[in-house]
Amino acid sequence: MQKLRVSAQREAAIPMGDYNGAEYIGINEVPSPRANNSNKVSLLPLIFLIFYEVSGGPFGVEDTVQAAGPLFALLGFLIFPLIWSVPEALITAEMGTMFPENGGYVVWVSSALGPYWGFQQGWMKWLSGVIDNALYPVMFLDYLKSAIPALGGGLPRIVAVLALTMVLTYMNYRGLTIVGWVAVSLGILSMLPFVVMGLISIPKIRPERWLVADVHSIDWNLYLNTLFWNLNYWDSISTLAGEVRNPKKTLPKALFYAVLLVVLSYLFPLLIGTGAVPLERELWTDGYFSDVAKILGGVWLRCWVQGAAAVSNMGMFVAEMSSDSFQLLGMAERGMLPEFFAKRSRHGTPVFGILFSASGVLLLSWLSFQEIVAAENFLYCFGMILEFIAFVWLRIKYPNAPRPFKIPGGIIGAFLLCIPPAILIGVVLAFSTIKIMIVSLAAVAIGLVLQPCIKLIERKRWLKFSTSSDLPDITAHGPLIR
Repeated sequence: MQKLRVSAQREAAIPMGDYNGAEYIGINEVPSPRANNSNKVSLLPLIFLIFYEVSGGPFGVEDTVQAAGPLFALLGFLIFPLIWSVPEALITAEMGTMFPENGGYVVWVSSALGPYWGFQQGWMKWLSGVIDNALYPVMFLDYLKSAIPALGGGLPRIVAVLALTMVLTYMNYRGLTIVGWVAVSLGILSMLPFVVMGLISIPKIRPERWLVADVHSIDWNLYLNTLFWNLNYWDSISTLAGEVRNPKKTLPKALFYAVLLVVLSYLFPLLIGTGAVPLERELWTDGYFSDVAKILGGVWLRCWVQGAAAVSNMGMFVAEMSSDSFQLLGMAERGMLPEFFAKRSRHGTPVFGILFSASGVLLLSWLSFQEIVAAENFLYCFGMILEFIAFVWLRIKYPNAPRPFKIPGGIIGAFLLCIPPAILIGVVLAFSTIKIMIVSLAAVAIGLVLQPCIKLIERKRWLKFSTSSDLPDITAHGPLIR
Protein backbone atom coordinates (compact mmCIF):
# COMPACT_ATOMS: atom_id res chain seq x y z
CA MET A 1 0.00 0.00 0.00
CA GLN A 2 1.47 3.31 -1.06
CA LYS A 3 1.73 5.92 1.68
CA LEU A 4 1.69 9.68 1.76
CA ARG A 5 5.23 11.01 1.87
CA VAL A 6 6.48 14.48 2.63
CA SER A 7 8.78 15.80 -0.06
CA ALA A 8 12.00 17.49 0.94
CA GLN A 9 11.08 20.58 -0.99
CA ARG A 10 7.94 22.62 -0.51
CA GLU A 11 5.58 22.88 -3.50
CA ALA A 12 5.56 26.25 -5.21
CA ALA A 13 2.27 28.13 -4.93
CA ILE A 14 0.27 28.40 -8.14
CA PRO A 15 -2.82 30.45 -9.00
CA MET A 16 -6.20 28.79 -9.15
CA GLY A 17 -6.91 27.25 -12.52
CA ASP A 18 -3.23 26.53 -13.24
CA TYR A 19 -1.11 23.44 -12.66
CA ASN A 20 2.62 23.25 -12.03
CA GLY A 21 3.17 19.69 -13.25
CA ALA A 22 3.80 18.24 -9.79
CA GLU A 23 3.11 14.54 -9.43
CA TYR A 24 0.75 13.49 -6.68
CA ILE A 25 2.60 10.83 -4.70
CA GLY A 26 0.23 10.29 -1.81
CA ILE A 27 -2.72 8.44 -3.30
CA ASN A 28 -2.42 5.24 -5.24
CA GLU A 29 -3.94 6.14 -8.59
CA VAL A 30 -3.55 2.73 -10.24
CA PRO A 31 -6.70 2.28 -12.37
CA SER A 32 -9.14 -0.29 -11.05
CA PRO A 33 -12.06 -2.03 -12.75
CA ARG A 34 -14.52 0.10 -10.83
CA ALA A 35 -13.07 3.40 -12.06
CA ASN A 36 -11.23 2.88 -15.35
CA ASN A 37 -10.04 6.01 -17.11
CA SER A 38 -12.51 5.80 -20.00
CA ASN A 39 -15.41 6.11 -17.55
CA LYS A 40 -13.93 9.02 -15.60
CA VAL A 41 -15.23 12.57 -15.79
CA SER A 42 -13.36 15.10 -17.94
CA LEU A 43 -13.08 18.91 -17.56
CA LEU A 44 -16.28 20.19 -19.23
CA PRO A 45 -18.70 17.77 -17.54
CA LEU A 46 -16.91 18.43 -14.24
CA ILE A 47 -17.46 22.20 -14.58
CA PHE A 48 -21.19 21.66 -15.05
CA LEU A 49 -21.37 19.09 -12.25
CA ILE A 50 -19.88 21.74 -9.94
CA PHE A 51 -22.28 24.31 -11.43
CA TYR A 52 -25.20 22.09 -10.49
CA GLU A 53 -23.77 21.17 -7.09
CA VAL A 54 -23.68 24.89 -6.26
CA SER A 55 -26.17 26.71 -8.45
CA GLY A 56 -28.03 25.38 -11.48
CA GLY A 57 -28.97 28.89 -12.54
CA PRO A 58 -30.94 31.75 -10.95
CA PHE A 59 -33.89 29.63 -9.80
CA GLY A 60 -34.16 30.21 -6.06
CA VAL A 61 -32.43 33.61 -5.84
CA GLU A 62 -35.72 35.53 -6.02
CA ASP A 63 -36.11 35.59 -2.23
CA THR A 64 -33.06 37.85 -1.88
CA VAL A 65 -35.00 40.65 -3.63
CA GLN A 66 -38.02 40.09 -1.41
CA ALA A 67 -35.83 40.04 1.69
CA ALA A 68 -33.59 43.05 0.97
CA GLY A 69 -34.53 44.79 -2.28
CA PRO A 70 -32.62 45.02 -5.59
CA LEU A 71 -29.47 46.81 -4.41
CA PHE A 72 -28.65 44.42 -1.58
CA ALA A 73 -29.60 41.41 -3.72
CA LEU A 74 -27.10 42.45 -6.40
CA LEU A 75 -24.41 43.41 -3.86
CA GLY A 76 -24.93 40.09 -2.12
CA PHE A 77 -24.12 38.11 -5.24
CA LEU A 78 -21.07 40.30 -5.88
CA ILE A 79 -19.58 40.36 -2.37
CA PHE A 80 -20.70 37.02 -0.93
CA PRO A 81 -18.70 34.96 -3.48
CA LEU A 82 -15.50 36.76 -2.40
CA ILE A 83 -16.19 36.09 1.28
CA TRP A 84 -17.47 32.54 0.95
CA SER A 85 -17.35 30.90 -2.50
CA VAL A 86 -13.76 31.74 -3.49
CA PRO A 87 -12.21 30.59 -0.17
CA GLU A 88 -14.26 27.38 -0.20
CA ALA A 89 -13.36 26.67 -3.84
CA LEU A 90 -9.65 27.31 -3.15
CA ILE A 91 -9.66 24.98 -0.14
CA THR A 92 -11.47 22.32 -2.19
CA ALA A 93 -8.89 22.64 -4.96
CA GLU A 94 -5.97 22.18 -2.55
CA MET A 95 -7.44 19.41 -0.42
CA GLY A 96 -9.16 17.65 -3.32
CA THR A 97 -5.87 17.32 -5.20
CA MET A 98 -4.06 16.32 -2.03
CA PHE A 99 -6.57 13.51 -1.44
CA PRO A 100 -8.12 12.64 -4.84
CA GLU A 101 -10.52 9.94 -3.65
CA ASN A 102 -14.26 9.57 -3.20
CA GLY A 103 -14.23 10.17 0.55
CA GLY A 104 -13.51 13.85 -0.16
CA TYR A 105 -13.87 16.08 2.88
CA VAL A 106 -14.39 13.00 5.10
CA VAL A 107 -10.80 11.97 4.35
CA TRP A 108 -9.51 15.52 4.90
CA VAL A 109 -10.99 15.70 8.38
CA SER A 110 -9.99 12.11 9.21
CA SER A 111 -6.39 12.85 8.20
CA ALA A 112 -6.22 15.91 10.43
CA LEU A 113 -8.47 15.09 13.38
CA GLY A 114 -8.92 11.32 13.31
CA PRO A 115 -11.67 8.93 12.12
CA TYR A 116 -14.26 9.90 14.77
CA TRP A 117 -14.44 13.49 13.54
CA GLY A 118 -14.14 12.29 9.95
CA PHE A 119 -17.33 10.30 10.49
CA GLN A 120 -19.07 13.34 12.00
CA GLN A 121 -18.08 15.33 8.94
CA GLY A 122 -19.48 12.63 6.68
CA TRP A 123 -22.73 12.41 8.65
CA MET A 124 -23.40 16.16 8.70
CA LYS A 125 -22.44 16.71 5.06
CA TRP A 126 -24.43 13.70 3.81
CA LEU A 127 -27.49 14.76 5.79
CA SER A 128 -27.26 18.38 4.60
CA GLY A 129 -26.83 17.11 1.03
CA VAL A 130 -29.92 14.91 1.25
CA ILE A 131 -31.91 17.79 2.77
CA ASP A 132 -30.66 19.96 -0.10
CA ASN A 133 -31.77 17.39 -2.65
CA ALA A 134 -35.25 17.27 -1.14
CA LEU A 135 -35.57 20.90 -2.25
CA TYR A 136 -35.35 20.27 -5.99
CA PRO A 137 -38.61 18.35 -6.49
CA VAL A 138 -40.27 21.13 -4.44
CA MET A 139 -38.78 23.86 -6.67
CA PHE A 140 -39.56 21.86 -9.82
CA LEU A 141 -43.24 21.69 -8.91
CA ASP A 142 -43.36 25.30 -7.69
CA TYR A 143 -42.34 26.48 -11.16
CA LEU A 144 -44.87 24.21 -12.88
CA LYS A 145 -47.86 24.82 -10.59
CA SER A 146 -48.70 28.16 -12.24
CA ALA A 147 -49.20 26.25 -15.50
CA ILE A 148 -50.60 23.09 -13.84
CA PRO A 149 -52.43 24.20 -10.64
CA ALA A 150 -53.11 20.61 -9.58
CA LEU A 151 -49.40 20.25 -8.71
CA GLY A 152 -49.80 22.80 -5.92
CA GLY A 153 -50.75 20.16 -3.36
CA GLY A 154 -52.55 16.96 -2.51
CA LEU A 155 -52.20 13.58 -4.20
CA PRO A 156 -51.06 14.90 -7.63
CA ARG A 157 -48.10 16.65 -5.98
CA ILE A 158 -47.15 13.53 -3.99
CA VAL A 159 -47.29 11.36 -7.11
CA ALA A 160 -45.24 13.93 -9.06
CA VAL A 161 -42.53 14.00 -6.35
CA LEU A 162 -42.33 10.19 -6.29
CA ALA A 163 -42.18 9.89 -10.08
CA LEU A 164 -39.57 12.63 -10.47
CA THR A 165 -37.37 11.18 -7.72
CA MET A 166 -37.48 7.68 -9.23
CA VAL A 167 -36.63 8.85 -12.76
CA LEU A 168 -33.68 10.98 -11.63
CA THR A 169 -32.46 8.28 -9.25
CA TYR A 170 -32.36 5.84 -12.16
CA MET A 171 -30.31 8.36 -14.14
CA ASN A 172 -27.73 8.36 -11.32
CA TYR A 173 -27.71 4.57 -11.33
CA ARG A 174 -26.76 4.53 -15.03
CA GLY A 175 -23.37 6.16 -14.45
CA LEU A 176 -21.49 9.35 -13.60
CA THR A 177 -20.26 9.88 -17.16
CA ILE A 178 -23.86 10.04 -18.35
CA VAL A 179 -24.74 12.35 -15.46
CA GLY A 180 -21.83 14.67 -16.38
CA TRP A 181 -22.83 15.12 -19.99
CA VAL A 182 -26.50 15.40 -19.02
CA ALA A 183 -25.41 18.24 -16.71
CA VAL A 184 -23.70 20.01 -19.65
CA SER A 185 -26.83 19.73 -21.80
CA LEU A 186 -29.18 20.81 -19.02
CA GLY A 187 -26.90 23.72 -18.10
CA ILE A 188 -27.02 25.14 -21.62
CA LEU A 189 -30.79 24.61 -21.89
CA SER A 190 -31.50 26.22 -18.51
CA MET A 191 -29.58 29.44 -19.30
CA LEU A 192 -30.74 30.02 -22.91
CA PRO A 193 -34.09 31.69 -22.05
CA PHE A 194 -32.30 34.24 -19.87
CA VAL A 195 -30.08 35.22 -22.80
CA VAL A 196 -33.23 35.81 -24.86
CA MET A 197 -34.88 37.62 -21.95
CA GLY A 198 -31.82 39.86 -21.65
CA LEU A 199 -32.03 40.88 -25.31
CA ILE A 200 -35.76 41.60 -25.06
CA SER A 201 -35.33 43.63 -21.86
CA ILE A 202 -32.68 46.06 -23.15
CA PRO A 203 -35.15 48.87 -24.10
CA LYS A 204 -36.96 48.49 -20.76
CA ILE A 205 -33.94 48.57 -18.43
CA ARG A 206 -34.01 51.41 -15.89
CA PRO A 207 -30.64 51.43 -14.03
CA GLU A 208 -32.05 53.49 -11.14
CA ARG A 209 -34.20 50.50 -10.16
CA TRP A 210 -31.04 48.60 -9.24
CA LEU A 211 -30.31 51.17 -6.51
CA VAL A 212 -33.54 50.71 -4.53
CA ALA A 213 -32.76 49.81 -0.90
CA ASP A 214 -34.36 50.07 2.53
CA VAL A 215 -32.04 48.93 5.32
CA HIS A 216 -34.83 49.07 7.90
CA SER A 217 -37.02 46.52 6.09
CA ILE A 218 -34.43 43.80 5.43
CA ASP A 219 -35.32 40.26 6.49
CA TRP A 220 -31.76 39.25 7.41
CA ASN A 221 -32.59 35.61 8.14
CA LEU A 222 -34.17 35.04 4.71
CA TYR A 223 -31.54 37.16 2.95
CA LEU A 224 -28.48 35.43 4.43
CA ASN A 225 -29.90 31.93 4.22
CA THR A 226 -30.83 32.40 0.55
CA LEU A 227 -27.40 33.82 -0.33
CA PHE A 228 -25.65 31.09 1.63
CA TRP A 229 -27.67 28.31 0.04
CA ASN A 230 -27.14 29.63 -3.48
CA LEU A 231 -23.36 30.00 -3.10
CA ASN A 232 -22.20 27.00 -1.08
CA TYR A 233 -21.48 23.28 -1.70
CA TRP A 234 -18.25 23.90 -3.63
CA ASP A 235 -16.65 21.12 -1.61
CA SER A 236 -19.27 18.55 -2.65
CA ILE A 237 -17.35 17.78 -5.83
CA SER A 238 -14.50 16.41 -3.68
CA THR A 239 -16.52 13.25 -3.01
CA LEU A 240 -16.30 12.51 -6.76
CA ALA A 241 -12.55 13.14 -7.02
CA GLY A 242 -11.85 9.43 -7.44
CA GLU A 243 -14.07 9.43 -10.55
CA VAL A 244 -12.31 12.41 -12.21
CA ARG A 245 -9.78 12.01 -15.00
CA ASN A 246 -6.43 13.38 -13.77
CA PRO A 247 -7.98 15.18 -10.75
CA LYS A 248 -4.77 16.94 -9.72
CA LYS A 249 -4.96 19.01 -12.91
CA THR A 250 -8.66 18.92 -13.79
CA LEU A 251 -10.21 19.76 -10.41
CA PRO A 252 -8.62 23.22 -9.84
CA LYS A 253 -9.39 24.30 -13.41
CA ALA A 254 -13.00 23.12 -13.15
CA LEU A 255 -13.50 24.99 -9.87
CA PHE A 256 -12.04 28.19 -11.36
CA TYR A 257 -14.37 28.19 -14.37
CA ALA A 258 -17.35 27.08 -12.28
CA VAL A 259 -16.97 30.09 -9.92
CA LEU A 260 -17.20 32.46 -12.89
CA LEU A 261 -20.15 30.58 -14.40
CA VAL A 262 -22.12 30.53 -11.14
CA VAL A 263 -21.69 34.25 -10.36
CA LEU A 264 -22.69 35.27 -13.90
CA SER A 265 -25.70 32.93 -13.85
CA TYR A 266 -27.03 34.85 -10.82
CA LEU A 267 -26.13 38.44 -11.62
CA PHE A 268 -27.33 38.56 -15.24
CA PRO A 269 -30.94 37.42 -14.57
CA LEU A 270 -31.16 39.62 -11.44
CA LEU A 271 -30.04 42.66 -13.43
CA ILE A 272 -32.75 41.90 -16.00
CA GLY A 273 -35.56 41.20 -13.54
CA THR A 274 -34.92 44.13 -11.19
CA GLY A 275 -33.99 46.62 -13.93
CA ALA A 276 -36.72 45.97 -16.51
CA VAL A 277 -39.76 45.33 -14.29
CA PRO A 278 -41.26 47.76 -11.71
CA LEU A 279 -40.42 46.57 -8.21
CA GLU A 280 -43.03 44.72 -6.14
CA ARG A 281 -40.90 43.09 -3.43
CA GLU A 282 -43.63 40.86 -2.04
CA LEU A 283 -43.90 39.07 -5.41
CA TRP A 284 -40.22 38.15 -5.51
CA THR A 285 -40.37 34.58 -4.27
CA ASP A 286 -39.50 31.13 -5.56
CA GLY A 287 -40.72 30.90 -9.19
CA TYR A 288 -41.05 34.66 -9.85
CA PHE A 289 -38.62 34.66 -12.80
CA SER A 290 -41.33 32.93 -14.85
CA ASP A 291 -43.64 35.90 -14.13
CA VAL A 292 -40.86 38.32 -15.13
CA ALA A 293 -40.52 36.38 -18.39
CA LYS A 294 -44.26 36.73 -19.08
CA ILE A 295 -44.16 40.49 -18.40
CA LEU A 296 -41.19 40.99 -20.75
CA GLY A 297 -41.89 38.49 -23.52
CA GLY A 298 -45.31 36.93 -23.09
CA VAL A 299 -46.61 33.45 -22.30
CA TRP A 300 -44.17 31.71 -24.64
CA LEU A 301 -41.16 33.07 -22.72
CA ARG A 302 -42.75 32.18 -19.38
CA CYS A 303 -43.22 28.60 -20.55
CA TRP A 304 -39.59 28.51 -21.68
CA VAL A 305 -38.35 29.75 -18.30
CA GLN A 306 -40.55 27.21 -16.53
CA GLY A 307 -39.09 24.49 -18.72
CA ALA A 308 -35.58 25.78 -17.98
CA ALA A 309 -36.35 25.70 -14.25
CA ALA A 310 -37.52 22.13 -14.59
CA VAL A 311 -34.36 20.94 -16.33
CA SER A 312 -32.22 22.98 -13.91
CA ASN A 313 -33.76 21.23 -10.94
CA MET A 314 -33.19 17.90 -12.67
CA GLY A 315 -29.51 18.80 -13.09
CA MET A 316 -29.12 19.87 -9.45
CA PHE A 317 -30.81 16.70 -8.25
CA VAL A 318 -28.59 14.29 -10.21
CA ALA A 319 -25.40 16.21 -9.34
CA GLU A 320 -26.20 16.33 -5.61
CA MET A 321 -27.27 12.68 -5.48
CA SER A 322 -24.05 11.66 -7.24
CA SER A 323 -22.02 13.51 -4.62
CA ASP A 324 -24.02 12.11 -1.69
CA SER A 325 -23.94 8.51 -2.89
CA PHE A 326 -20.24 8.49 -3.80
CA GLN A 327 -19.48 10.01 -0.40
CA LEU A 328 -21.08 6.95 1.28
CA LEU A 329 -19.05 4.72 -1.06
CA GLY A 330 -15.85 6.56 -0.11
CA MET A 331 -16.64 6.18 3.61
CA ALA A 332 -17.25 2.45 3.13
CA GLU A 333 -13.93 2.10 1.30
CA ARG A 334 -12.32 3.69 4.37
CA GLY A 335 -14.05 1.20 6.70
CA MET A 336 -16.31 3.87 8.26
CA LEU A 337 -19.49 2.24 6.96
CA PRO A 338 -20.42 -1.40 6.26
CA GLU A 339 -18.89 -2.92 3.16
CA PHE A 340 -22.18 -3.13 1.26
CA PHE A 341 -22.09 0.68 0.79
CA ALA A 342 -19.00 0.16 -1.40
CA LYS A 343 -20.86 -2.17 -3.77
CA ARG A 344 -21.06 -0.83 -7.31
CA SER A 345 -23.51 -1.56 -10.08
CA ARG A 346 -22.35 -2.74 -13.50
CA HIS A 347 -22.35 0.97 -14.43
CA GLY A 348 -19.80 1.72 -11.69
CA THR A 349 -22.31 3.55 -9.46
CA PRO A 350 -22.82 3.03 -5.70
CA VAL A 351 -26.10 1.09 -5.49
CA PHE A 352 -26.82 1.36 -1.77
CA GLY A 353 -25.54 4.94 -1.55
CA ILE A 354 -28.06 5.95 -4.23
CA LEU A 355 -30.91 4.06 -2.53
CA PHE A 356 -30.18 5.58 0.89
CA SER A 357 -29.89 9.10 -0.57
CA ALA A 358 -33.13 8.73 -2.56
CA SER A 359 -34.97 7.47 0.53
CA GLY A 360 -33.83 10.51 2.50
CA VAL A 361 -35.06 12.82 -0.27
CA LEU A 362 -38.52 11.24 -0.23
CA LEU A 363 -38.78 11.47 3.56
CA LEU A 364 -37.87 15.18 3.60
CA SER A 365 -39.68 16.45 0.48
CA TRP A 366 -42.76 17.49 2.50
CA LEU A 367 -40.86 20.40 4.09
CA SER A 368 -41.26 23.97 2.80
CA PHE A 369 -38.59 25.80 0.77
CA GLN A 370 -37.54 28.09 3.65
CA GLU A 371 -37.41 25.23 6.20
CA ILE A 372 -35.26 23.07 3.92
CA VAL A 373 -32.81 25.89 3.19
CA ALA A 374 -32.45 26.87 6.86
CA ALA A 375 -32.00 23.26 8.08
CA GLU A 376 -29.38 22.34 5.52
CA ASN A 377 -27.48 25.60 6.03
CA PHE A 378 -27.24 24.96 9.77
CA LEU A 379 -25.80 21.45 9.32
CA TYR A 380 -23.57 22.59 6.47
CA CYS A 381 -22.05 25.28 8.70
CA PHE A 382 -20.94 22.70 11.26
CA GLY A 383 -19.33 20.62 8.53
CA MET A 384 -17.50 23.63 7.13
CA ILE A 385 -16.08 24.48 10.57
CA LEU A 386 -14.48 21.02 10.67
CA GLU A 387 -13.13 21.52 7.14
CA PHE A 388 -11.51 24.84 8.01
CA ILE A 389 -9.90 23.34 11.13
CA ALA A 390 -8.60 20.36 9.11
CA PHE A 391 -7.25 22.60 6.35
CA VAL A 392 -5.32 24.85 8.74
CA TRP A 393 -4.16 21.98 10.95
CA LEU A 394 -2.74 20.01 8.02
CA ARG A 395 -0.88 23.15 6.90
CA ILE A 396 0.60 23.55 10.41
CA LYS A 397 1.50 19.92 11.10
CA TYR A 398 2.49 18.85 7.58
CA PRO A 399 3.53 22.02 5.70
CA ASN A 400 5.69 20.06 3.22
CA ALA A 401 3.18 17.36 2.33
CA PRO A 402 2.83 17.22 -1.47
CA ARG A 403 0.02 19.45 -2.71
CA PRO A 404 -0.37 19.51 -6.53
CA PHE A 405 -2.39 22.71 -6.10
CA LYS A 406 -1.37 24.96 -3.21
CA ILE A 407 -2.91 28.22 -2.05
CA PRO A 408 -0.21 30.92 -1.65
CA GLY A 409 0.54 32.51 1.72
CA GLY A 410 1.78 29.67 3.90
CA ILE A 411 0.22 28.90 7.27
CA ILE A 412 -0.71 32.53 7.98
CA GLY A 413 -2.37 32.83 4.58
CA ALA A 414 -4.37 29.64 5.20
CA PHE A 415 -5.54 30.97 8.56
CA LEU A 416 -6.50 34.38 7.16
CA LEU A 417 -8.37 32.76 4.26
CA CYS A 418 -10.68 31.00 6.73
CA ILE A 419 -11.52 34.05 8.87
CA PRO A 420 -14.16 35.77 6.62
CA PRO A 421 -16.16 32.57 5.93
CA ALA A 422 -15.89 31.56 9.60
CA ILE A 423 -17.37 34.91 10.65
CA LEU A 424 -20.12 34.44 8.07
CA ILE A 425 -20.91 31.00 9.49
CA GLY A 426 -21.36 32.60 12.92
CA VAL A 427 -23.75 35.19 11.47
CA VAL A 428 -25.83 32.55 9.61
CA LEU A 429 -26.08 30.39 12.75
CA ALA A 430 -27.03 33.39 14.86
CA PHE A 431 -29.99 34.19 12.60
CA SER A 432 -31.35 30.62 12.70
CA THR A 433 -34.76 30.11 14.28
CA ILE A 434 -35.12 28.15 17.52
CA LYS A 435 -37.01 25.38 15.68
CA ILE A 436 -34.28 24.89 13.08
CA MET A 437 -31.57 25.10 15.75
CA ILE A 438 -33.18 22.37 17.88
CA VAL A 439 -33.79 20.03 14.93
CA SER A 440 -30.27 20.54 13.54
CA LEU A 441 -28.54 20.09 16.89
CA ALA A 442 -30.55 16.90 17.41
CA ALA A 443 -29.27 15.66 14.04
CA VAL A 444 -25.68 16.49 15.09
CA ALA A 445 -26.22 14.60 18.37
CA ILE A 446 -27.38 11.53 16.44
CA GLY A 447 -24.05 11.52 14.57
CA LEU A 448 -22.09 11.74 17.83
CA VAL A 449 -23.81 8.55 19.03
CA LEU A 450 -24.03 6.80 15.66
CA GLN A 451 -20.28 6.40 15.13
CA PRO A 452 -19.67 4.41 18.36
CA CYS A 453 -22.71 2.27 17.51
CA ILE A 454 -21.26 1.47 14.07
CA LYS A 455 -17.90 0.61 15.65
CA LEU A 456 -19.72 -1.74 18.03
CA ILE A 457 -21.40 -3.43 15.05
CA GLU A 458 -17.96 -3.83 13.47
CA ARG A 459 -16.43 -5.32 16.64
CA LYS A 460 -19.35 -7.74 17.07
CA ARG A 461 -19.03 -8.66 13.36
CA TRP A 462 -22.74 -8.22 12.79
CA LEU A 463 -21.89 -6.59 9.45
CA LYS A 464 -18.76 -6.80 7.31
CA PHE A 465 -16.37 -3.83 7.17
CA SER A 466 -13.23 -3.49 5.08
CA THR A 467 -10.73 -0.89 3.88
CA SER A 468 -9.86 -0.70 0.18
CA SER A 469 -6.30 -1.71 -0.61
CA ASP A 470 -6.19 0.98 -3.34
CA LEU A 471 -6.18 3.77 -0.74
CA PRO A 472 -3.28 5.10 1.34
CA ASP A 473 -3.19 4.49 5.08
CA ILE A 474 -4.13 7.66 6.95
CA THR A 475 -4.18 6.23 10.47
CA ALA A 476 -1.18 3.95 10.97
CA HIS A 477 1.27 6.62 12.17
CA GLY A 478 -1.07 9.34 13.34
CA PRO A 479 -3.80 11.20 11.43
CA LEU A 480 -1.57 11.78 8.38
CA ILE A 481 1.07 9.36 7.16
CA ARG A 482 4.57 10.82 7.13
